[in-house]
Amino acid sequence: MFFFEAIPWYNVLMWFVVLGILIGLNEFTRLGKWPSLFMFVILPIILTIVWITRGSNEITSWFTWVKVYSALTGSIIYMVVRFTDFHKENKWYLVLIPAILGINILEAVIREFQVGIVGFNGMVDGMYYISGGWNYANAIAGILNLLAICGWYGIYATNDGKHKDMIWPDQSLLYIIAYGLWNISYVYSCAPGNSLYSGIALNLAPTIPALLWAKGTWMQNRAHTLSFWMMWVMTFPYFFATGSTFNVRVSYNPKANWVLALISLIFNMALIIWQVCRIIKYNLNPLKDEIWNNEKINSQLKSK
Repeated sequence: MFFFEAIPWYNVLMWFVVLGILIGLNEFTRLGKWPSLFMFVILPIILTIVWITRGSNEITSWFTWVKVYSALTGSIIYMVVRFTDFHKENKWYLVLIPAILGINILEAVIREFQVGIVGFNGMVDGMYYISGGWNYANAIAGILNLLAICGWYGIYATNDGKHKDMIWPDQSLLYIIAYGLWNISYVYSCAPGNSLYSGIALNLAPTIPALLWAKGTWMQNRAHTLSFWMMWVMTFPYFFATGSTFNVRVSYNPKANWVLALISLIFNMALIIWQVCRIIKYNLNPLKDEIWNNEKINSQLKSK
């Protein structure tokens, strides 16, 4: 295969299991405050003791440690919006939401540049890497995706009687797709040991509910599912690693890395160009106005 080596039936089955568990846990935390507190505060405290007690022999990459706590931080920040009125009385708090997204993207961009500049080729941090120009191309795509974050002052909390969600209406479908393509390319190049799961399944898990039954919740879903995944990786680092029954090896074909990186770069360039054109055309302030969910502009377009 072009992107991966042979994928046995049990790996396909495990892929669907991972996707289903991630979506299921996200739905569990959407139910209310106590499920969220357990998953994002109580459980991580218990697991942190386990991780520290076990030592650093199994988790050697700085990125893994940083990622688990930054994802959990995002989930907790979003809980404040979901379950309190603090953000209504203190509008500045909403800036923390795009900030945590931007920090997570920046972490990955730094790692991508590190892989390219240092020249990861061979076993590094328990994974086999190849590096090349695709690392720089996708790092640039990540920077563009970071710059395209917009409309955070339109974020609000909703309660439909069963679920309590944080809604970010201005996160357009194009942004979600561009982010997903960038992140899949990143994982494929910089975390190749489990990219079938942490690349594809982990990006679909927050997107499916946001498109089908929980519109506007993509950012919340993304933080939740990433938290679940990183806690699993920290606790069971060898479950999907090289040598595991459930590991699916990437092809380590430079052409595959280039294809993913270029698709990512093209989509993120299209996103940023379209967004800049919309800002200029409608005289919008990207720091204060909603760009895609602007009701005034949308009503004008519908009337034409």
